[in-house]
Amino acid sequence: MLQTWYDTETLWTLTFLYDATESRGCRVCGFLSQISEGGVPDVLQRGAQQDRGETARLQYFVGAIAVGELVKSTLGPKGLDKILTPMQGVEGGRNGRTIITNDGATILKSVWLDNPAAKILADVALQQDTVCGDGTTGVVVLASELLKQAEELVNQNIHPQIITAGYRKALAVARKRLQEISFGCEDDGLREYLMKVARTTLSSKLLTHEKEHFAKIAVDAILRLKEHASSLELVHIIKKPGGGLRDSFLDEGFILEKRIGTCQPKVQEDCRVMVANTPMDTDKIKIYGARVSVDSFEAVQALELAEKEKMKQKVLCLSLQELVS
Repeated sequence: MLQTWYDTETLWTLTFLYDATESRGCRVCGFLSQISEGGVPDVLQRGAQQDRGETARLQYFVGAIAVGELVKSTLGPKGLDKILTPMQGVEGGRNGRTIITNDGATILKSVWLDNPAAKILADVALQQDTVCGDGTTGVVVLASELLKQAEELVNQNIHPQIITAGYRKALAVARKRLQEISFGCEDDGLREYLMKVARTTLSSKLLTHEKEHFAKIAVDAILRLKEHASSLELVHIIKKPGGGLRDSFLDEGFILEKRIGTCQPKVQEDCRVMVANTPMDTDKIKIYGARVSVDSFEAVQALELAEKEKMKQKVLCLSLQELVS
């Protein structure tokens, strides 16, 4: 049985829970809690602040609109870059090196946000970057503008639930319209459409001056993947210091950072190549579970020569022209 006393002056309640199922009598458990002005128990930590109603709504509007204004100037092919500098000695500030970027996700990851709505928009941008890889600034600006219009409607005494219902109807109309204007692409025109997409994406990046060159590289890489076009992890990017942007190129196959042996040919055609992921040096080969015992240095030398000869015969049996390890 549950029984509660409530003090209207001190806003404290005392709740007793009677358990009469015990054979030796009843147990009494008391709960003491303070009731807030709205009739809800105060469960917040000491020092925490709770906002309600118009105050909470205003904070969400201000935070979301501020984030949209922050990244709006970086949107589009004529968008500007931002310089992000570390904040030393500031709690929650970003540490590290100075960054110059116009990427919305990078900007929002680097700034310190304490507004709930601003944090939500930052998470939206990061999710957009993870799923699509682009459009981070656009999705934040769009969400910010929607909230800005919602604020004007709220000021006209329109209930937020009515505004939300209207936005959901608009979403359905937008999806239907996208289905109507979407179109397929034949193999003959696929490359040109992909080039247009790549040029548009690169127009707002630091590569804008070489967007034609890098658009061609990106499209060639995607077309080579064919049915595995969504498996971008199959494309490996190797960075080398020196040279210019136009020196970048796409090569089919493997690019390994290895030195060519002395007096070895620099070019081989129609050859058999073996790529080993383990050292071929006999002193680095470890055979687990094997144990050899010798009693002289001559025996050690003979053992090493036998290992080298065995490895040599294995390689010769493969009729290789190139060996990379």
